[in-house]
Amino acid sequence: MGSPPGLAGRWRRLFAGVLDWLIVNVISAPFTWSSWEYVWDRSRGAWDRYPVEHTFLAGLVAFLYFWLLHAFWNGQTLGKRLFGMRVVQENGARITVAQAAVRQIVETALAWVCCVGSLVDLGWILFDARKQAVHDKAARTVVVNA
Repeated sequence: MGSPPGLAGRWRRLFAGVLDWLIVNVISAPFTWSSWEYVWDRSRGAWDRYPVEHTFLAGLVAFLYFWLLHAFWNGQTLGKRLFGMRVVQENGARITVAQAAVRQIVETALAWVCCVGSLVDLGWILFDARKQAVHDKAARTVVVNA
């Protein structure tokens, strides 16, 4: 199976991704908050206060943004549309809802590995002949010029 024509450039993918993450951060900001937990410290015999970040809903917003837009908006997020790219299957066909979900699940799982996973995932683009990230390989997708 050959590569579809017009693979999107690495720099444009980077800039589109940065724009998408700025959009996601603005949208998800109201769903992120901090609070404090009190924990008994036996070694000191006292209560200690620890900050707790509540980010589950913000993560869900991010997951839905990328999954739903890729699945139902011609393989594009707002950033990809602005930079003239879209995600397609390796054979050039339109991405399926399931492929968009797999793509985002893998990307999210790798991001949970304390940034190292994200660096490996996105860094893969630099060395791959078809400019696929790990999440693209898992979902059998490529990013092409729109």
